[in-house]
Amino acid sequence: MTSDRIRMPDLARGDVGAVVVTQWSAGSPERQQEKVEQMFARLERVPWPPEIISFNALVSTDGDTVLTYTQCGGEAESRLVAEVTDAEPVEYRLYRGGSRDDRPVPGCIVVVSVEFDGPDQQRQRRWVDTVFAAMAAETEPHPGGISGHFHLSTDGTKVLNYAEWIDEDSHRDALAKSGRGTVGTAPEWRDVQEFPGVKSSGFQRYRLLRSATGSSATGRPAHG
Repeated sequence: MTSDRIRMPDLARGDVGAVVVTQWSAGSPERQQEKVEQMFARLERVPWPPEIISFNALVSTDGDTVLTYTQCGGEAESRLVAEVTDAEPVEYRLYRGGSRDDRPVPGCIVVVSVEFDGPDQQRQRRWVDTVFAAMAAETEPHPGGISGHFHLSTDGTKVLNYAEWIDEDSHRDALAKSGRGTVGTAPEWRDVQEFPGVKSSGFQRYRLLRSATGSSATGRPAHG
């Protein structure tokens, strides 16, 4: 295992077959740090599974939550993730993503979570496509946004957007300018907000605290 506290995961790499996410409340910044160190200590005691491309630990900027984002090359390594994190894993597949051409280093990760009132894979895709239509309708996208990558849970009930921003203030400013809790001002965002069947939705701001990579698809260890 190669551990690197500043390596950002490559969300668009083509060899990722599955993504496993866990999320739970730690209660304080000190507890966040402690939990992350515990997880990486456990990782160091086991052979690195060849299916895992990267394991990433993020902490919410409000000092409460820890989120792990694990990229897998084939089948999801949910069992190992559950053992390492002591949390219930959710399996996702990347559906759509987009990024700025210049792509500066993100200072903030905004994780948007949406849950529907029942499993429906077509509905998951339609919701994401509706968001992309709203973003395409923006005449002046907020300069703080860097990228967004939308994942569909394999059980058909959830969507997760891993969005990169320049910093927290940029994301806050985008929400303030829209005046309605969206990151854009185009009328098409109303279609997102009124999308039928959404049970719950929300977001949380994070920063990457620590990451680790193992053998790449070529069999060579990745170094940060």
